[in-house]
Amino acid sequence: MSSFLPVPNPIAFKIFGLEIRWYAICIVLGIIAAVILCMKRTPIYGIEPEDRVLDMVLWVIPIGVVGARLYYCLFEWDSYKDDPISILYIHQGGLAIHGGLIFGLITAAIIAKKWGHGILKWMDLIAPGIAIGQAIGRWGNYFNSEAHGTPTTLPWAIEVNGELVHPTFLYESIWCLLLCIFLCVFEKKRKKAFDGQIICLYVILYSVERYFVEGLRTDSLWIGPFRQAQVFSICAFVLGIVFCFVLRSRGRKKADGVKESAQVPEQNDYTDISELVNKEDQQ
Repeated sequence: MSSFLPVPNPIAFKIFGLEIRWYAICIVLGIIAAVILCMKRTPIYGIEPEDRVLDMVLWVIPIGVVGARLYYCLFEWDSYKDDPISILYIHQGGLAIHGGLIFGLITAAIIAKKWGHGILKWMDLIAPGIAIGQAIGRWGNYFNSEAHGTPTTLPWAIEVNGELVHPTFLYESIWCLLLCIFLCVFEKKRKKAFDGQIICLYVILYSVERYFVEGLRTDSLWIGPFRQAQVFSICAFVLGIVFCFVLRSRGRKKADGVKESAQVPEQNDYTDISELVNKEDQQ
């Protein structure tokens, strides 16, 4: 049985002896796609000018990368405790998407608040961008022959170290692409009922996929006997549902309040007219 995809060369090309890896190219392309998608959707959320997204990216991406590295090193501390300076050797690999998401989203929330923008609107804006970035960026794992699954005889198996295994990068890439499309269509069809719904849907649906795909991987980070990504996915899934209900309830109360306030002027106008008529009758 042959590999579904050819065995890749992780090096794309060299410039003055410096190796440019496909992994880096995939990550950069993912970031570019995410930024373009977010900028195209800024009118939906009333965020102007659209290049505000670029201002946000200048903070979110670097801090997200630092977070992804620290998160990975935390759960692989035994590999770094004797040589802590090696934590800085990010070119040797070792990033965790969950760490990047945590640090990146917190940074985006802080900046949005500082700008006086709605935090939830920003979260909804960038959610599909995260998904498309992941869909493209995951191909970097393919070129590095990493983050793969257990051995399999399925027709779409890929070859890693002479063995056919699950292409878990491909599973996640396809899921994130479909997730991005779903969120954009859901938003375009005006199905969104409250601020924060898009980011909640992203967290819930991505967590479902990551939980099952993580069970196939051979390079998981661990918390005792449990896979760290699965534990995180369960917690994120539950929190996503909880926040979805809380924000939905808050959105309904806000809408009801707007309706009530809109009715008050009409009642006051009626009262004023009645008083005026009564005064004229008395005269």
